[in-house]
Amino acid sequence: MKFKHTFHLFVDNFSITYKQLLFRMIIAVVSLSIGIGCLYPFVNGLIKSETLNALTTNIHNFITAFLSGEVSNLAHFSEDIKRAFDQFISLLNTRMTQIVLSGLLILLLYIIEKWVAGLGNYTTAVLINDKMALRASSPFLGTMISHLKEAAIYNAIYVPLSILYDLIICTLMFVVLYFMIHGIQWFIISVFLFTLIMVISIAVKMTFTSDWLPALIRGKMGQKQAIVYSFSRKGKDTLNILSNYIVLILILMAVNVMAGVFTFGVGLLLSIPSSYIIIICLEMVIYYDREEIRYFVDKSTIVKPEHEHTMTREEFFKGTQSDN
Repeated sequence: MKFKHTFHLFVDNFSITYKQLLFRMIIAVVSLSIGIGCLYPFVNGLIKSETLNALTTNIHNFITAFLSGEVSNLAHFSEDIKRAFDQFISLLNTRMTQIVLSGLLILLLYIIEKWVAGLGNYTTAVLINDKMALRASSPFLGTMISHLKEAAIYNAIYVPLSILYDLIICTLMFVVLYFMIHGIQWFIISVFLFTLIMVISIAVKMTFTSDWLPALIRGKMGQKQAIVYSFSRKGKDTLNILSNYIVLILILMAVNVMAGVFTFGVGLLLSIPSSYIIIICLEMVIYYDREEIRYFVDKSTIVKPEHEHTMTREEFFKGTQSDN
């Protein structure tokens, strides 16, 4: 039922997709322009190096042989890739200072971009909550401005934690991929494990942070209280929530891949912002269901929990609920 309610809620709030798209495009253009301007001299030197050209050529040969079915040559090409990769690492070692400075700049830009994008996600969650609770249609920009302080604090905590978690998982995934490429059978297994680790790691992160944003917005909790509430699994069906997120991630991956391949990337303009919105919809549905609060999924449908918490007059006007 959660998927059904999430889908209806997403359709009811689909207009937010265009606002999210515009907001994210502005962020991407600004951050990309700054990044290119700062990193161009260093990156251009690497691109023109013979070592990198040899590595890309060997990778191209491996992929070509794989797609053409030349299985007997894959082991040879994989060894060439490793040899060229080791030479490329040696080249990077000679430019370690530039790499460190460039890496810090990229990390800083990435953190700032994620933080600003998080303001849009927070605003989206507020708009969805307004629709779920009161069928109110609030303006995107006005809502962002009015909730700027809360959104800024939330993202100042969430974004660094999320990036640190992602860096650990990405390191693990690339280690698995690098050490398992010894032939066609290992290549397929390593890609499978790469994708499996990615899906499970994202689902785990979403499961334990799922209640954070709704607790701030719908529950009117403070940051510390919302964090404790989200990471505490007491009385929560963790495995069920985890399975919901795994299924949703797989669906979104398939949709985005198809949108990228079959529309030559044009479909990604809608599928990527829609992915963020539908994830937020699921977070809100999970929270409302767990707290046993009735909510709208569209203008004519109200979801009523089996044991509904009745709000007092004071709770209604404050937008909060008392402890059960």
